[in-house]
Amino acid sequence: MKYPRTPAVLVNDKDFRLADVDTDAEGPFAEKYTDKASAQARLLALRQRLAELQEMLYAEHERSLLLVFQAMDTGGKDGAIGNLLTGVNPAGVQIAPFKAPSAKELAHDFLWRVHAEAPGRGHIGVFNRSHYEDVLVTRVHGLVDKKTAHRRFDDINSFERLLTNNGTHILKFFLHISKKEQAVRLQARLDDPAKRWKYEPGDLTERARWDDYQDVYEDALRHCSPPEAPWFVVPANQKWARDLAIAEIVVATLEKMNPQPPAADFDVKAQVIE
Repeated sequence: MKYPRTPAVLVNDKDFRLADVDTDAEGPFAEKYTDKASAQARLLALRQRLAELQEMLYAEHERSLLLVFQAMDTGGKDGAIGNLLTGVNPAGVQIAPFKAPSAKELAHDFLWRVHAEAPGRGHIGVFNRSHYEDVLVTRVHGLVDKKTAHRRFDDINSFERLLTNNGTHILKFFLHISKKEQAVRLQARLDDPAKRWKYEPGDLTERARWDDYQDVYEDALRHCSPPEAPWFVVPANQKWARDLAIAEIVVATLEKMNPQPPAADFDVKAQVIE
Protein backbone atom coordinates (compact mmCIF):
# COMPACT_ATOMS: atom_id res chain seq x y z
CA MET A 1 0.00 0.00 0.00
CA LYS A 2 1.15 3.53 -0.76
CA TYR A 3 0.40 5.79 2.18
CA PRO A 4 -0.19 9.54 1.82
CA ARG A 5 2.73 11.93 1.98
CA THR A 6 2.89 13.06 5.60
CA PRO A 7 5.61 13.88 8.14
CA ALA A 8 5.18 10.34 9.51
CA VAL A 9 8.05 7.96 8.83
CA LEU A 10 7.23 4.37 7.90
CA VAL A 11 9.71 2.07 9.64
CA ASN A 12 10.98 -0.46 7.12
CA ASP A 13 14.71 -0.46 7.79
CA LYS A 14 16.65 -2.50 10.33
CA ASP A 15 19.05 0.46 10.63
CA PHE A 16 16.26 2.90 11.52
CA ARG A 17 17.22 5.54 14.10
CA LEU A 18 14.79 7.68 16.07
CA ALA A 19 17.38 10.44 16.20
CA ASP A 20 17.03 10.82 12.43
CA VAL A 21 13.36 11.83 12.74
CA ASP A 22 12.78 15.52 13.43
CA THR A 23 10.18 15.78 16.19
CA ASP A 24 9.16 19.20 14.83
CA ALA A 25 8.85 18.01 11.22
CA GLU A 26 5.84 19.07 9.20
CA GLY A 27 7.14 17.44 6.03
CA PRO A 28 4.91 17.73 2.96
CA PHE A 29 2.31 19.48 5.11
CA ALA A 30 4.51 22.57 5.13
CA GLU A 31 3.83 22.88 1.40
CA LYS A 32 0.06 23.13 1.97
CA TYR A 33 -0.52 24.31 5.52
CA THR A 34 1.15 27.03 7.54
CA ASP A 35 -0.43 26.31 10.92
CA LYS A 36 -3.15 24.45 12.78
CA ALA A 37 -5.91 26.72 11.49
CA SER A 38 -5.06 26.20 7.83
CA ALA A 39 -5.02 22.42 8.29
CA GLN A 40 -8.32 22.31 10.16
CA ALA A 41 -10.50 22.10 7.05
CA ARG A 42 -8.59 19.06 5.81
CA LEU A 43 -8.78 17.40 9.22
CA LEU A 44 -12.54 17.96 9.41
CA ALA A 45 -12.97 16.40 5.95
CA LEU A 46 -10.90 13.39 7.01
CA ARG A 47 -12.97 12.94 10.17
CA GLN A 48 -16.17 12.98 8.14
CA ARG A 49 -14.78 10.41 5.72
CA LEU A 50 -13.56 8.27 8.62
CA ALA A 51 -17.06 8.27 10.11
CA GLU A 52 -18.50 7.13 6.77
CA LEU A 53 -15.92 4.36 6.34
CA GLN A 54 -16.31 3.20 9.93
CA GLU A 55 -20.06 2.86 9.40
CA MET A 56 -19.45 0.71 6.31
CA LEU A 57 -16.89 -1.40 8.20
CA TYR A 58 -19.42 -1.93 10.99
CA ALA A 59 -22.14 -2.88 8.51
CA GLU A 60 -19.88 -5.23 6.56
CA HIS A 61 -18.94 -7.07 9.77
CA GLU A 62 -16.16 -9.05 8.14
CA ARG A 63 -12.92 -7.26 9.00
CA SER A 64 -11.51 -4.91 11.63
CA LEU A 65 -8.86 -2.24 12.05
CA LEU A 66 -6.48 -2.05 15.02
CA LEU A 67 -4.68 1.20 15.84
CA VAL A 68 -1.80 0.97 18.30
CA PHE A 69 -0.53 4.13 20.01
CA GLN A 70 2.73 4.35 21.92
CA ALA A 71 4.68 7.39 23.12
CA MET A 72 6.88 8.72 25.85
CA ASP A 73 5.06 10.38 28.78
CA THR A 74 3.17 13.50 27.56
CA GLY A 75 3.56 12.25 23.99
CA GLY A 76 -0.09 13.00 23.23
CA LYS A 77 -1.74 9.60 22.91
CA ASP A 78 -5.02 10.69 24.51
CA GLY A 79 -5.21 13.85 22.45
CA ALA A 80 -4.36 12.09 19.19
CA ILE A 81 -6.95 9.36 19.79
CA GLY A 82 -9.62 11.86 20.79
CA ASN A 83 -9.01 14.09 17.79
CA LEU A 84 -8.98 11.15 15.37
CA LEU A 85 -12.24 9.63 16.59
CA THR A 86 -14.27 12.83 16.98
CA GLY A 87 -17.56 12.19 15.18
CA VAL A 88 -17.14 8.42 14.86
CA ASN A 89 -20.01 6.23 16.11
CA PRO A 90 -18.77 4.89 19.48
CA ALA A 91 -20.71 1.66 18.94
CA GLY A 92 -18.14 0.68 16.32
CA VAL A 93 -15.04 1.51 18.37
CA GLN A 94 -13.23 -0.46 21.08
CA ILE A 95 -10.63 1.42 23.14
CA ALA A 96 -8.31 -0.46 25.47
CA PRO A 97 -5.85 1.34 27.76
CA PHE A 98 -3.07 -0.91 29.03
CA LYS A 99 -1.90 -0.03 32.52
CA ALA A 100 0.33 -2.09 34.80
CA PRO A 101 -0.85 -5.72 34.64
CA SER A 102 -2.97 -7.10 37.49
CA ALA A 103 -2.01 -10.18 39.52
CA LYS A 104 -4.39 -12.26 37.42
CA GLU A 105 -2.85 -10.99 34.20
CA LEU A 106 0.67 -11.62 35.47
CA ALA A 107 -0.31 -15.25 36.04
CA HIS A 108 -0.60 -15.67 32.25
CA ASP A 109 1.66 -15.02 29.28
CA PHE A 110 2.19 -11.35 28.45
CA LEU A 111 -0.12 -11.45 25.43
CA TRP A 112 -3.06 -13.05 27.26
CA ARG A 113 -4.69 -9.80 28.32
CA VAL A 114 -4.02 -8.19 24.95
CA HIS A 115 -5.69 -10.78 22.76
CA ALA A 116 -8.93 -10.36 24.68
CA GLU A 117 -9.00 -6.68 23.68
CA ALA A 118 -8.42 -7.21 19.94
CA PRO A 119 -11.26 -5.63 17.92
CA GLY A 120 -14.13 -7.80 16.80
CA ARG A 121 -15.35 -7.89 13.21
CA GLY A 122 -16.70 -4.56 12.07
CA HIS A 123 -14.88 -2.56 14.73
CA ILE A 124 -12.01 -0.13 14.95
CA GLY A 125 -9.88 -1.10 17.94
CA VAL A 126 -7.56 1.35 19.67
CA PHE A 127 -4.75 0.36 22.01
CA ASN A 128 -3.65 3.25 24.24
CA ARG A 129 -0.31 1.71 25.10
CA SER A 130 -0.21 -1.96 24.20
CA HIS A 131 1.57 -5.31 24.23
CA TYR A 132 4.75 -3.36 23.48
CA GLU A 133 4.89 -2.23 27.10
CA ASP A 134 6.28 -5.68 27.84
CA VAL A 135 9.38 -5.04 25.72
CA LEU A 136 9.74 -1.37 26.71
CA VAL A 137 9.04 -0.52 30.36
CA THR A 138 9.99 -3.98 31.58
CA ARG A 139 13.30 -3.76 29.76
CA VAL A 140 14.18 -0.26 30.96
CA HIS A 141 13.45 -1.32 34.54
CA GLY A 142 15.52 -4.49 34.22
CA LEU A 143 12.59 -6.90 34.56
CA VAL A 144 13.53 -8.61 31.30
CA ASP A 145 16.87 -8.77 29.53
CA LYS A 146 17.63 -8.20 25.84
CA LYS A 147 17.43 -11.91 25.02
CA THR A 148 13.97 -12.21 26.56
CA ALA A 149 12.83 -9.01 24.83
CA HIS A 150 13.94 -10.32 21.44
CA ARG A 151 12.12 -13.59 22.05
CA ARG A 152 9.04 -11.51 22.80
CA PHE A 153 9.55 -9.64 19.52
CA ASP A 154 9.04 -12.99 17.78
CA ASP A 155 5.91 -13.62 19.85
CA ILE A 156 4.56 -10.15 19.01
CA ASN A 157 5.18 -10.62 15.30
CA SER A 158 3.42 -13.99 15.40
CA PHE A 159 0.51 -12.54 17.39
CA GLU A 160 0.05 -9.65 14.96
CA ARG A 161 0.29 -12.07 12.02
CA LEU A 162 -2.47 -14.15 13.61
CA LEU A 163 -4.68 -11.07 13.79
CA THR A 164 -3.99 -10.02 10.21
CA ASN A 165 -4.58 -13.55 8.94
CA ASN A 166 -8.02 -13.34 10.53
CA GLY A 167 -9.04 -10.05 8.95
CA THR A 168 -7.61 -7.40 11.26
CA HIS A 169 -5.62 -4.63 9.60
CA ILE A 170 -3.00 -3.15 11.94
CA LEU A 171 -1.46 0.33 12.05
CA LYS A 172 0.98 1.30 14.80
CA PHE A 173 1.88 4.88 15.69
CA PHE A 174 4.80 6.04 17.81
CA LEU A 175 4.21 9.69 18.70
CA HIS A 176 7.71 11.14 18.69
CA ILE A 177 8.34 14.19 20.88
CA SER A 178 11.60 15.77 21.95
CA LYS A 179 12.91 15.75 25.51
CA LYS A 180 12.64 19.55 25.49
CA GLU A 181 8.97 19.39 24.48
CA GLN A 182 8.28 16.84 27.21
CA ALA A 183 9.68 19.27 29.78
CA VAL A 184 7.32 21.98 28.51
CA ARG A 185 4.31 19.67 28.74
CA LEU A 186 5.20 18.37 32.20
CA GLN A 187 5.57 21.93 33.45
CA ALA A 188 2.21 22.84 31.91
CA ARG A 189 0.60 20.02 33.90
CA LEU A 190 2.13 21.30 37.10
CA ASP A 191 1.10 24.88 36.43
CA ASP A 192 -2.53 24.17 35.54
CA PRO A 193 -4.70 22.88 38.42
CA ALA A 194 -7.11 21.39 35.86
CA LYS A 195 -4.29 19.29 34.39
CA ARG A 196 -2.33 18.55 37.57
CA TRP A 197 -4.08 15.18 37.99
CA LYS A 198 -2.13 13.97 34.95
CA TYR A 199 1.17 14.59 36.70
CA GLU A 200 2.92 12.14 39.00
CA PRO A 201 6.28 12.63 40.75
CA GLY A 202 7.34 9.34 39.19
CA ASP A 203 7.20 11.04 35.78
CA LEU A 204 10.56 12.64 36.60
CA THR A 205 12.05 9.24 37.43
CA GLU A 206 10.98 7.95 34.03
CA ARG A 207 12.21 11.14 32.35
CA ALA A 208 15.68 10.48 33.78
CA ARG A 209 15.68 7.25 31.77
CA TRP A 210 14.93 9.08 28.49
CA ASP A 211 17.92 7.68 26.59
CA ASP A 212 17.18 4.13 27.75
CA TYR A 213 13.60 4.44 26.50
CA GLN A 214 14.77 5.78 23.16
CA ASP A 215 17.06 2.76 22.79
CA VAL A 216 14.40 0.14 23.57
CA TYR A 217 11.79 1.87 21.41
CA GLU A 218 14.23 1.93 18.53
CA ASP A 219 14.94 -1.78 18.98
CA ALA A 220 11.24 -2.66 19.01
CA LEU A 221 10.45 -0.48 16.00
CA ARG A 222 13.24 -2.10 14.00
CA HIS A 223 12.19 -5.67 14.77
CA CYS A 224 8.39 -5.42 14.77
CA SER A 225 7.39 -3.47 11.67
CA PRO A 226 6.41 -6.01 8.98
CA PRO A 227 4.43 -4.77 5.95
CA GLU A 228 1.19 -6.18 7.34
CA ALA A 229 1.59 -4.40 10.71
CA PRO A 230 3.78 -1.35 10.13
CA TRP A 231 5.08 1.21 12.60
CA PHE A 232 4.79 4.90 11.77
CA VAL A 233 6.94 7.35 13.69
CA VAL A 234 4.87 10.53 13.85
CA PRO A 235 6.65 13.80 14.68
CA ALA A 236 4.47 15.00 17.55
CA ASN A 237 5.81 18.31 18.84
CA GLN A 238 3.34 20.05 16.53
CA LYS A 239 -0.02 18.64 17.57
CA TRP A 240 -1.91 19.76 14.44
CA ALA A 241 0.60 18.03 12.15
CA ARG A 242 0.51 14.91 14.35
CA ASP A 243 -3.28 14.67 14.18
CA LEU A 244 -3.43 15.32 10.46
CA ALA A 245 -0.74 12.74 9.68
CA ILE A 246 -2.53 10.03 11.65
CA ALA A 247 -5.89 10.84 10.07
CA GLU A 248 -4.42 10.73 6.56
CA ILE A 249 -2.92 7.28 7.14
CA VAL A 250 -6.00 5.80 8.83
CA VAL A 251 -8.41 7.05 6.19
CA ALA A 252 -6.13 5.88 3.37
CA THR A 253 -6.03 2.40 4.94
CA LEU A 254 -9.80 2.19 5.22
CA GLU A 255 -10.19 3.48 1.67
CA LYS A 256 -7.93 0.65 0.53
CA MET A 257 -9.96 -1.85 2.57
CA ASN A 258 -13.10 -0.48 0.86
CA PRO A 259 -15.68 -1.96 3.25
CA GLN A 260 -19.09 -2.62 1.74
CA PRO A 261 -22.49 -3.08 3.41
CA PRO A 262 -24.03 -6.54 2.96
CA ALA A 263 -26.74 -7.07 0.38
CA ALA A 264 -30.28 -7.34 1.72
CA ASP A 265 -31.31 -10.92 2.50
CA PHE A 266 -34.97 -10.24 1.74
CA ASP A 267 -37.08 -9.05 -1.16
CA VAL A 268 -36.77 -5.27 -0.93
CA LYS A 269 -39.57 -4.64 -3.44
CA ALA A 270 -41.98 -6.77 -1.42
CA GLN A 271 -41.64 -4.48 1.57
CA VAL A 272 -44.56 -2.04 1.76
CA ILE A 273 -44.44 0.60 4.46
CA GLU A 274 -47.81 2.17 5.12
